[in-house]
Amino acid sequence: MLVTTIREIQPQDNDKVARVIRKVLEDLGVPKVGTAYADKALDQMFENYDLPRAAYFVAEENGRIIGCAGIAQLENYNGNVCELQKMYFLEEARGRGLGVKMINLCLDRAIEYGYEHCYLETMPYMKDAQKLYLKTGFHYIQEPMGDTGHYSCPVWMLKSL
Repeated sequence: MLVTTIREIQPQDNDKVARVIRKVLEDLGVPKVGTAYADKALDQMFENYDLPRAAYFVAEENGRIIGCAGIAQLENYNGNVCELQKMYFLEEARGRGLGVKMINLCLDRAIEYGYEHCYLETMPYMKDAQKLYLKTGFHYIQEPMGDTGHYSCPVWMLKSL
């Protein structure tokens, strides 16, 4: 039987998390420039989230990482807003309710940290992800907030916490 746990990232998870994220982005045909694919942080996710008011989680199944997501202060933005960041699940993990669990965990942590809003960016063709975001209380906004460097992600969403 498959046992899935969601836990905070550990230093030894860095390589596995980077591989999961890149695999999902490649599978979905996401541009490698102007998206999370090109982020320098991908290879050092533990270190990049080992900050005040930031957290990153992995979904692990029988010792194998199958998904991940985190929250951190929205970059280049003056305001009490966090960003839901780098939420990706391998194909085999989708449609099993893990996304809702992961988002809720991230949002609970954002509330615990005192953020007022949670922002995210995504791609227009990631319809299943957008359905999940809408289901968890996000709504579409007309322009980006802050400057994440993800200029190839033209869909922006926000949720009040």
